[in-house]
Amino acid sequence: MSRHRVKPGETVDLAAIDPDDTGDYDGAAGKAKAKAKTDALIERLEFLQDRLYANAGPSLLIVLQGMDTSGKDGTIKHVMSGANPMGCHVRSFKLPTPQERAHDFLWRVHHEAPAAGYIGIFNRSHYEDVLVTRVHEQINKREAERRFAQIRDFERLLNEHGTAIVKFFLHISKDEQRDRLEERVKDKEKRWKFSQNDLAERKLWAKYQAMYEAAIAATSTKDAPWFIVPANRKWYRNLVVAETIVETLEALKLRTPPASPDIDFKTLKIS
Repeated sequence: MSRHRVKPGETVDLAAIDPDDTGDYDGAAGKAKAKAKTDALIERLEFLQDRLYANAGPSLLIVLQGMDTSGKDGTIKHVMSGANPMGCHVRSFKLPTPQERAHDFLWRVHHEAPAAGYIGIFNRSHYEDVLVTRVHEQINKREAERRFAQIRDFERLLNEHGTAIVKFFLHISKDEQRDRLEERVKDKEKRWKFSQNDLAERKLWAKYQAMYEAAIAATSTKDAPWFIVPANRKWYRNLVVAETIVETLEALKLRTPPASPDIDFKTLKIS
C-alpha cells in the first residue's frame, strides 16, 4: 500500500491517479480476496487497539478527507467496525461556530486530538480551512501557504507527543460522485444525506481538485503522511485504509503491559 503514499515534497496530480484502481485485486476473485483480507485486518486492528488502550501511552489520529460522497462515513463504518467505542473518538468539523471563529483556525481542532491510548478519527478536519476557504476565496494563496506551515507544525507537535498520524484522501471520479448523488435521491433511506448545496459544490469540482493537490503536496510529511486512496470501489478503499492503519499501529511495537508485581497469580484464588 506504500504506492498510495505521498512522499514529502512530491507533486500531486489527481488526474493522473485512477480512482478505479484496485491494485493486484482484479475481477470477482480479486474482490473476494480483498474482502477476506480486509476482514482479517479488521480483526487485527481490534487486537492492536486493545494494546494501544492498555498501554495508555501513544495514540493514533486518522484524518479522512474527500469530495462529497467519497465514502468517509462508510470507511469509518466498515474499517472501524471492530473497534472498541471506549477507546475510539470520531469528530466531524463543519462550519465554525461564532466562538470557534473568534480563535485561530486550529483552536477547535487541538482539543479534539486523541488522548494517550485512544484512536481519534477526523471526518473532515483542519484541512477544511485550507480547502473550502480557498475554493470560495475566503483566503488567498499566501494565507493558505502560511496555514500549511502551521498545520505541519501542529502535526509535528502531536507526533512528538506520541500521536501517530495517517491522512487519507478518498479519491473518486466526478462520474462516480454523480452516480452516488443520484442514488441518494432515488433511495428514500438515503435522501436525508442529500442537500442542494451538494450540487453547488459539485460545480466547483475542478477548483477543489486543485486545492486538494496543493494541500496534500504541502503537508505530506514523514511523520504525518497523506495516502491518496482510489475509492470508486468501496471494497478496495476499505482494504487500503485498513492495511495502512494496521501497519501504522504495528510500527508502534505495542506490547501487553506487565501485570501488577504485587500479585502472585500462581497462588491467587478468587472465591
